[in-house]
Amino acid sequence: MVTLANLLAIVVLSRAKCGLSKCITLYMVAMAVADLLFAINDVVLNQIHTLYFNHTFLDITPVCSLRLVLMSAVKHMSVWFTVAFTFDRLVAICWVKLKTSYCTERTSAVIVGVISSLSCFISIPWYFMFEHREILNNVPWYCKFKAVYYASPICIVFHWFVTIITPFVPFFLILLMNVVTVRHILAANRIRSNLLQQKSNSGNDAEMENRRRSIILLFAISGSFILLWLMEVLHFILMRTLNSYYYLSYRDPVYVVEQVTDILKVLSCCTNTVIYASTQSKFREDVKYLVIYPFKHIFKLFK
Repeated sequence: MVTLANLLAIVVLSRAKCGLSKCITLYMVAMAVADLLFAINDVVLNQIHTLYFNHTFLDITPVCSLRLVLMSAVKHMSVWFTVAFTFDRLVAICWVKLKTSYCTERTSAVIVGVISSLSCFISIPWYFMFEHREILNNVPWYCKFKAVYYASPICIVFHWFVTIITPFVPFFLILLMNVVTVRHILAANRIRSNLLQQKSNSGNDAEMENRRRSIILLFAISGSFILLWLMEVLHFILMRTLNSYYYLSYRDPVYVVEQVTDILKVLSCCTNTVIYASTQSKFREDVKYLVIYPFKHIFKLFK
């Protein structure tokens, strides 16, 4: 269902008929693609594969290590695309002079490309953090962390670095940008309301309505990110504070926090689609069109 939801979001947004600007559409498509890849890597190639299709080609150590590298890269992309989207809306709302040069399709494409490249580059060291768990017929199978991962200063620093990059820094950046955006909008709305009262204009204000829709979309996406990734921050703090990487039973707090963290991260892969559907009327209309369109042709064919 998560995969289908993201595929639906990608198709609908790519049609560019939701009334959104090209730069917003590009960021949203990038987020949907990253969420789709994360769901495929984590849910299909990791969880489902481990439970039902164990000891396959995907479990050979080099392939297993590569899967974990891809999972890390996609996680960075998903998080930082959200940051880029939030900053784009901050510029569009708060810095009107910069908006014309920054909030463009070309700038968005460059930022998406840079984030994707850096995410892959940062994730490469993970490939060398794992070793085989067993060797069968001279073939290394499965992945486990090397002993140096828990003791080597370089590995510890790297772990701190990637965790600070994702999700600590994005977490606080999104909070800060939302605070600045809210303050600016409240101040602008007060000024505009006073002007409208002086002009005795009782009609609907299109600009304030557009701001309202933008804010709803911005806060829904960034707010869901903060809520769903908060447990990842708490999980890292718990691991490093207690110096605990293993759990003794299924009731162990480390195991419980780890599982809840994984569930929330997977859930974050499909929330954006729900947000689009609940906040954008044109998105809902386009979804209905795509769902009904094939049935119309089938009905005409039989008729």
